[in-house]
Amino acid sequence: MSFDNLCKLLSEKHPATFASWVLGTPQTSVKVLKTELSIEPIRADYVTFLQLQGHILHLEFQTKLESTPPLPLRMLDYWVRLYRLYRLPITQVVVLLLPPSPETVIETVFCVETTRHEYRVIRLWEENPELFLNDPALLPLAPLAATTQPQALLQQVVGKVSQLEPRQRPEISAYTQILAGLKYNQDLIRQLFREGMMRESVIYQEILAEGEQRGEQRGRKAEGQLLILRQLTRRVGELPQDMLDRIETLSLEQLENLGEALLDFQAIADLEAWFATLEFN
Repeated sequence: MSFDNLCKLLSEKHPATFASWVLGTPQTSVKVLKTELSIEPIRADYVTFLQLQGHILHLEFQTKLESTPPLPLRMLDYWVRLYRLYRLPITQVVVLLLPPSPETVIETVFCVETTRHEYRVIRLWEENPELFLNDPALLPLAPLAATTQPQALLQQVVGKVSQLEPRQRPEISAYTQILAGLKYNQDLIRQLFREGMMRESVIYQEILAEGEQRGEQRGRKAEGQLLILRQLTRRVGELPQDMLDRIETLSLEQLENLGEALLDFQAIADLEAWFATLEFN
């Protein structure tokens, strides 16, 4: 899935939220319209058409400005086709996900001889991140918002994702990581999201709490081993010696991953399956 198409998906899953953001006023009655436009049907792959009260909102998501035909001509073309179909006022907004090169002119008008057509452009890198951070529907866009400290912003985003309800978290986390990939190093994204999700783990919290009480980090791995062994015994019963030996060989990162995974363990077979995934990877 392309970045632009992901934004289209988000806007069609949460049309009222996206309409309220780009228009700056609360929108409640919003209907997603089809994206096939006649005459000579074209498929608008990266756009969302929303019917509001008395007018149409056309959202266009762009990673790059360059396109064929050029963006201003496309916006005019969409406007004519939409107006022909619905005969309603049309607000057109282009959301640019990334800044173009410094010398690039971001056009907001099509003008040839006596024909002039205007549309709005939202530069996502200039938008206040607070709006995105405080709304799960817009959260995947937050890593691309304005900031002078990109890594700190990404850490804020991870914190917000980790606080979502369990049923929301996997989907929003996946979308957020995909869009963050436009701006951030993939290793950094994986690291921060893994740590952020682990912080929500009850086991991980206990490990940290016990480590802090002792005021030292050297014993954290040993503490993690003891705590996980205690939790495993409660959940699946007495462990065979070979399992105990294998747990002692785990790194701190693997212990943290096991601590998160064992929340779903019901039997020793679950632990055996988990070790099998380590061998597979």
